[in-house]
Amino acid sequence: MFRTPLNLFRTLAIAEAISWTLLIGGLILRATADLAIAVTIGGGIHGFVFLAYGATAILVAKNQRWGALPTVVAIGSAIVPYATIPTELWIHRSGRLAGDWRLTATDDPRDAAWHDRLMRWFLQRPWVLAVLIAVAVVGLYVALLVVGPPGGRD
Repeated sequence: MFRTPLNLFRTLAIAEAISWTLLIGGLILRATADLAIAVTIGGGIHGFVFLAYGATAILVAKNQRWGALPTVVAIGSAIVPYATIPTELWIHRSGRLAGDWRLTATDDPRDAAWHDRLMRWFLQRPWVLAVLIAVAVVGLYVALLVVGPPGGRD
């Protein structure tokens, strides 16, 4: 399913936009029908997808050797509702999502760095990478839940 960085990044960019819809819908339901649980559900889903999108953006940026600007724009686009969609289009059209996962070393001197070797090791073991990212996202998500929601508790 996620055979290329493009597939993975596009999927999470769309999921992030959908999660914004759930959050905004929850806010509307809370305001109009006094259903605070709608924000809890929509916000929870959005928060988890937000973190997963950020992790995906970092992984894809590293694999594709993006510079600082596209990486920061990609991660930052999750903060603005629906901005991940035009960001994905821009990154795709600029050629930054072209190509496959870097599973093997090349003659490029950048492939000799320890973090590139580590990334290739994980990319060759996608289930291990998926579990690692999931554990990291869940751990961060739980830590943020303990800290409390944005804006404090009602």
